[in-house]
Amino acid sequence: MPVPESQINFILDQLSDLDQVSAKRMFGGVGFFKDGKMFGMLNNKGVFLLKVDDSNRLDYEEKGMAPFSHSKHKKGSMPYYEVPLEVVEDQKELGSWAGKSYNIAKNK
Repeated sequence: MPVPESQINFILDQLSDLDQVSAKRMFGGVGFFKDGKMFGMLNNKGVFLLKVDDSNRLDYEEKGMAPFSHSKHKKGSMPYYEVPLEVVEDQKELGSWAGKSYNIAKNK
């Protein structure tokens, strides 16, 4: 089932502190981009994830979040972690977390 437009708009509103974030539907989910760099996504279940590396992984692990994986049957994971709901709902906090993820994306 496609991600509802209302959910995409909510995330875009929550990311408004980053300026010029766009959303693009892809593979049943939605990618979030800034300056052509994808730093976040909503998967096809509507779960919001941000790009992670060694610089911010601990933020997610301290909240009990795990890396995103396409399926239980595939080995490995993508460099994205689910964002805790309390962070998604806090615009300033989400802006901070997303800013870190954007920096990771632009430096890759």
